[in-house]
Amino acid sequence: MSFRLRAAHIDDLEPLYEMAKLTGGGFTNLPADRASLGQKLERTEGAFSREEDSLADEQFVLVLENAETGDVRGTCQLMTKVGQRWPFYSYRITTLTQHSQELERTVRADLLSLVTDLEGSSEVGGLFLHPNERAGGLGLLLARSRYLFIAMHRARFAERVLAELRGIIDERGGSPFWDGVAGRFFGMSFQDADYFNAINGNQFIADLMPKHPVYIAMLDDHARNVIGMPHPTGRAAMRMLENEGFRHDGYVDIFDGGPTMTARTDDVKSIRDARAATIARSDLDGGERAILACGRLGDFRSCFGTRKLEGDEVAIDAKSVQLLGVGTGDTVWSVAR
Repeated sequence: MSFRLRAAHIDDLEPLYEMAKLTGGGFTNLPADRASLGQKLERTEGAFSREEDSLADEQFVLVLENAETGDVRGTCQLMTKVGQRWPFYSYRITTLTQHSQELERTVRADLLSLVTDLEGSSEVGGLFLHPNERAGGLGLLLARSRYLFIAMHRARFAERVLAELRGIIDERGGSPFWDGVAGRFFGMSFQDADYFNAINGNQFIADLMPKHPVYIAMLDDHARNVIGMPHPTGRAAMRMLENEGFRHDGYVDIFDGGPTMTARTDDVKSIRDARAATIARSDLDGGERAILACGRLGDFRSCFGTRKLEGDEVAIDAKSVQLLGVGTGDTVWSVAR
């Protein structure tokens, strides 16, 4: 399998745009808009070129490349500090308990409260794999390479990391959650609101969204039943996040009601278990299956391979050497697959 993940560049605009058209909506981090995608790539170029290792409001875009053809077949993103350019809104599911002595009855009501609790967190998102490449485990490479990137540039990321999963989208491309909650106040379809948010940001939410909590019991069944539910195509991604140590603590997306998963950055399994070692041998036959990565910032690359760790040294397979462009004496990061 000759695929590697690498830093995205301005020249990747067209393949990213073509993939964005395949997402089916509800994918804010990968809008089917050339201007917006171009701005993302310009911003990521700036992040890759900043040498100082400190936390700032940055965005990194990575792309999955077929090393034999050069075709871009997937992408993922990392945001280092959300909520700096405009507020990072979520709904938090909370419970209000009330008791009546006269009736001898206790009533508990679940509420949706508009919050900015997750502001300042880092975010992993924008993961999309071309439909023709979804049978080879490449989604795992995309997902977990992000954590190796964080481990290799730890000072640039916050103490908490989040991941938003797309919520339920119906066969018309609409959102039952949006129709039952925010859509009642905005007079916009889900597709229009989602596209506007992707291009212009979500300040319009702050301007028009009711600030009082919403009683979940007062929503219709269609909206209520999808709260915190991932899109069917995102169920595997949710399991991967849970395996890494992410949990759903009651935060949901304000547009489609999809779950927002959170974790302490240093507790994420692939970050905690990442190892840096010097390549002692580059012709390993056999060994432990692993994800391997090398390079700083814009030179970052990762791939599937095999390793054999011995203290501060590592032996890796010849194919990984070719994909990563490394050799004996170079430093490579790795985590068990």
